[in-house]
Amino acid sequence: MTQNVQWKPSRFNARTAVDDGGLMLFNSYTGALAVFGPEENQQVVALLDARPDDPVPESSLSLQEQLLQHGFLVNAATDELKQAEELHQSVQQQNSMHLVLLATEACNFRCLYCYESFPRATMKNHVVSGLEAYIQQQAQSGNLQQLTISWHGGEPLLAPHVIEQLSQSFIRSCDQHGVLYGAEISTNGYYLSRERFEQLLDWRVERFMVTLDGSEEVHDARRGLHGGGGTFRRIVDNLLSLKDVQRPFEINLRVNFDNSNLEAVTDFIPQLTEWFADDPRFKVYFRPVGCMGGENDLNLPVCDDRTKDRKIWEFNEAAIAQGLTVSSFISDILLPTGAICYAAKPNSLIVGSDGKLYKCSVAIDQENNQLGQIHGDGSMELDLDKMALWTTSGEETDAKCQACFFRPACQGNHCPLYRMRTGNRPCSYEKRQIKRTLRTVWLQSQSEEVK
Repeated sequence: MTQNVQWKPSRFNARTAVDDGGLMLFNSYTGALAVFGPEENQQVVALLDARPDDPVPESSLSLQEQLLQHGFLVNAATDELKQAEELHQSVQQQNSMHLVLLATEACNFRCLYCYESFPRATMKNHVVSGLEAYIQQQAQSGNLQQLTISWHGGEPLLAPHVIEQLSQSFIRSCDQHGVLYGAEISTNGYYLSRERFEQLLDWRVERFMVTLDGSEEVHDARRGLHGGGGTFRRIVDNLLSLKDVQRPFEINLRVNFDNSNLEAVTDFIPQLTEWFADDPRFKVYFRPVGCMGGENDLNLPVCDDRTKDRKIWEFNEAAIAQGLTVSSFISDILLPTGAICYAAKPNSLIVGSDGKLYKCSVAIDQENNQLGQIHGDGSMELDLDKMALWTTSGEETDAKCQACFFRPACQGNHCPLYRMRTGNRPCSYEKRQIKRTLRTVWLQSQSEEVK
């Protein structure tokens, strides 16, 4: 390392002390996470707090090299704001695509906090044909390098034939033209039998989201069947049967909480531990219920922001302490562009079961969220002015977002809908409580070392 070169700490750093007296660093531009032991703590802090022209002790040169390599230190002449702008521009590139497909907009559950109204059922045949043609055209163009599909609803497993037909078509098109293909699904788990699960894996659906809100009594009171009846026992039986599948997958066990089930979630963690702590493919994901525009909003016992911020990390730490694995969604959000909502990305669209195109799944009935239509021949009508409302509402217009340490991760667009509805900047739970987030990642890493 050239001694006369001057260095400075990156503006995108965050740091926190960890339990063993060490230090954890995070940089949102490089996505780097690093842990330094107690014996290195003071040296690292001194390097980060030093003035650019301060001499570096010989004993710290190796640490300085590590900090530079991972972006915690940068050349004093580096324009990091310019780099952030260039990263923002990269999100606009069209060599990857993400489609959220509503295989059906019907659902067999009637969850108390659901915001959906279930106006339509299974995806129409002309929409299926249109999607097959569209992806074939995009794959043939040579411009598409990666396609990611998110199966959503309603309850997508009410229409497995749609998932099968489209998955097989997409896989053929992508494999034929060298496009990387992957898929995920959000399902209530009621129809997630082992047979169906293995079919989904064959269709390259490898990441799952399934919700359990507490013990059987608590869950069934919140997430019952349409027409009445419990759902907990069948979901759990399905999930336990999947442990015998000898294939890679990730199932995120989402636990939604509000003021009515806070104690129940705490009491439920030991049960989740008994069932799933021995299989790291099952991961827990605690998230607060919010008012999303559904007919039950006025009656929801939602937590205030302070309670949400506190409880998420309390639940995560309790889960890790008891041997569970926390969701990879948490660490993914820390990656560059990882905290940007899909609705804010130009290369992401929602396709309704009737072929209508949207940006946000929470605001289906919102006029500026209704962007156009896909046709049976694969052509699309798309309102680019409406598209721009979702993709250009973040750091471009918000000076505080531009100056934020978390800017490369979320670019002011963690939730464009929240900004539209409230006029306030949307910050992820991970950013708002970055020290607790980093501590959670550290605790998880310590737990994995013990295992």
